[in-house]
This record gives sequence, C-alpha cells and structure tokens, in this order.
Amino acid sequence: MSPIKDLILTYEALNKEDTFSAGDTITGTLTFTLTKDTKVKKLSVKAKGRAHVHWTEGTGDRKKSYTAQRDYFKAKKCFVEKSSNSTVLSQGDHCHKFSFKIPQGDMPPSFKGFHGTIVYKLEAKMSRSWKLPSIVQKELKFVSKSSSYPGQCPLSGSVEKGQVQMSATIDKKVCCPGDTISIVAKICNNSSKKMKPKFSLEQKIVYRAHSSTKVSLLTFGKVVEETIEKNSEETVTSKLTVPVDAIYTISNCEIISVNYHVKAYLDISFAFDPEVVFPVVIVPAGSAYLNHDESMGPYPAGPAGAPGYSDFPPPAFPTGPYPEPTGPYSALTGPGVPFQSGQAPGPYPAGPFGASGYSNFPPPAFPTGHYPAPSGPGTYRHPPPDPSQQASGYNNPWPQQAPPYGYPTPAFPPSSVPQQAPTAPPMFQQGEDPPMYKSLYPTPP
Repeated sequence: MSPIKDLILTYEALNKEDTFSAGDTITGTLTFTLTKDTKVKKLSVKAKGRAHVHWTEGTGDRKKSYTAQRDYFKAKKCFVEKSSNSTVLSQGDHCHKFSFKIPQGDMPPSFKGFHGTIVYKLEAKMSRSWKLPSIVQKELKFVSKSSSYPGQCPLSGSVEKGQVQMSATIDKKVCCPGDTISIVAKICNNSSKKMKPKFSLEQKIVYRAHSSTKVSLLTFGKVVEETIEKNSEETVTSKLTVPVDAIYTISNCEIISVNYHVKAYLDISFAFDPEVVFPVVIVPAGSAYLNHDESMGPYPAGPAGAPGYSDFPPPAFPTGPYPEPTGPYSALTGPGVPFQSGQAPGPYPAGPFGASGYSNFPPPAFPTGHYPAPSGPGTYRHPPPDPSQQASGYNNPWPQQAPPYGYPTPAFPPSSVPQQAPTAPPMFQQGEDPPMYKSLYPTPP
C-alpha cells in the first residue's frame, strides 16, 4: 500500500472567471500526507502550455498518422532534487508553496477539439525508487489578452444571381459568448420561384501538421424565415445567438485555428443558393476590443506642423512656423509676425512689392526687381514688363529679391491695369550722322 495520501495541488484564482493570461503569476500549494517515513527521489511542480494535434487517415497498409506539437512556456519548481541517494521525508502532513510567472507573449487560449488541444496546466510529481511516480494535474483556463481585435461596426454585403438580388447587414463583427447578432436582409425576387431566407452561425476549425490539414465544420444555429413569393420584394430581420460555451476565435496558433462566420443565403429549389458571408470574431467577455466610432477615428485635424493621427505621411517640406522677416527692407512690410502653429498653411496674402515670399520654389540665379530705365545718349529704352509679372507676394511662383545697388522700391503695389508701353524716341535726328567712335570712347592716355 502506498504511504502517500491526499496528494493535492491547488492554486489561487485571480478573478471570478478563474482565468489566467500572459504576464500573470500562478501561486499555489502542494499538500500530501505520509503514513510513514518515505524515501523520495524527486518532488517537483511544473507549469506548462502546449498545443498538440493528431489524426489518422486511410485504413490498413495505407493508414497514416499526422502529429504536430508546439510548446509555449514551461516552468519548474523542485522541492526534492533528483540524486543518487533518496531523500527521506518524515511521516505526517507536508505543504509546499510555489509561484510561477507566465511569460509575456501572444499565446493562444485554451482549446479542446476532436483532433487537437491547447492545454495550460500544473503538474506535481513524486518519484520513488522502484515505484510508479505519483502524479496529480490541474488544468488552467487560459485566455488571450489582445488589443488587435477589429473595430466594432456593422458589416454589409450583397449578392446578385440572375433575377434575384439580396443585400444583408449585421450589427457587429466582434461578439462574446451569449451575445445576439442582428441581421437585416433586403431581398428582391424577380424570378418565378419561391425562396426561403436562412441565416446561420458556422465554425471552422483547421488542424495543421506539417503540410497536411484537417478541417472540421460545425453549424451552431440556423434560422429559417418566411417564404419570399415570386416577383416580390421583402425586408427580413432575424437574430442569431452565440452559444454561451462557444470556443474563442484562435488566429495566433500555428497548428490550430478557429474562425467563425455568419452566412445569409436564399434557399431556392433546383438552383444555386445565393449567399453572403460575414466573418465574425468571438472573444472573451470583458475584452477591450476597439470601437470603430470612438477609438479608430476619424480624428479631428490638428494644427499645422504638429504630429497628428492621420494615416497619411507628413509632407516633405516644412509647414511652419516661419521666421520673422529681417533686413533693411523689412520696414516696407511693417513689423513681421511669425506664423503660429495653429494657422493653416497657405494660401498666403500677397505681400508688398519687392518683399521676399515664402514660396516653395528656389530663387532665380539672376537678380530681379524693378530698376529705373537708363537715360542718356546712345542708350536703348525697353518697354517696362507687364505689371502682373512684377507683383510680388506669397503666391508668386518666382519670389522677388531685394533690389541691388541701393535703388529704393516703391511702397505701393503696381497697378493691375495694363499700360501701353511708350515708344522710344529716335536715337538720331533725321539727316544727322551718328557720332564717331573716338568721340564716344576716346583713347586712354
């Protein structure tokens, strides 16, 4: 008879759902009673998480097995180390405390299926010489903590086959066990056949072992609505209830995946059934999935130059603020005021004539501006340029530079009315010979 009595493994629950997640700490005790002094080679408690799949295909000589396994974490606490000499434990009651930290990571939730499992558990083991080890296990309910769930917003879809059209909408795509999904379908039946609208919640489980897969399909519930008569239009409203014991969606396991979808279809005799499929996600109750209307935007426009929440990349050029204009010609513009970050960039009001602008185009390589026309004998007079080309401002594609040589600039903008270019006077009077070259350019001494 074994001297080990009442080998019990217990742990402290962290919440009323009795669940654990990544980053939590498992604290518990291992208790047992010995009826006499006992030699023990090893006494330990370990916590582990593992996914395992297995199935067979074929019969007889063609029977083939498929197996795959993934370990997520393993922690161990030894109270009696394994050695060549056994340790003697005294008669009476024994209590050993332990504590394990579940590592951080994206680990799948607990799962039990026909061809595979994802199990998180505690295991205590007492080994003795020439005896079978005494083992006790305690499973842990593990749930995933993930904030990557899709936003909570309605989904819509439509289908058209021949003379039958259907558009359907569900009110949510993220739900918890026990939730109700509302469905609204608008059906236009221009055919000569009657049809019945049907709605169902379906589960798809895929097991993977290397390059092979095993698929399991399950329908949780099916709702059949009233018949749609031929040559008629109807709007059908229905509801589907998620089972309270539904398995959570699993998308972060390499060898096991669990997905759900709502299917709305029309049952037509002797014809292909038009259908609309909506993917849905089932998460633990109380999970903080994102709300599309509140947390996923759209965001209000922020100030120019400040970081925002838009999905578009920032512009390649700065948007402000701009430095205050300085220099000898800053008096023409009055006291300069730098742009504030709250002001939207562009378009800018036209600045005074001759002042520098904030255009994105580089300045020209040659000086620009309004210069007085040269006078004197032997000079040519060109007509003044178009005033519209001399107006300088923030929207001018070629910003004007400060006039060189100290020529003053007018303090008022040119007139926007085009003026007729004056005619240059003749260089020589009629019958008069042009002056000699030496008289214009005497030989230097």
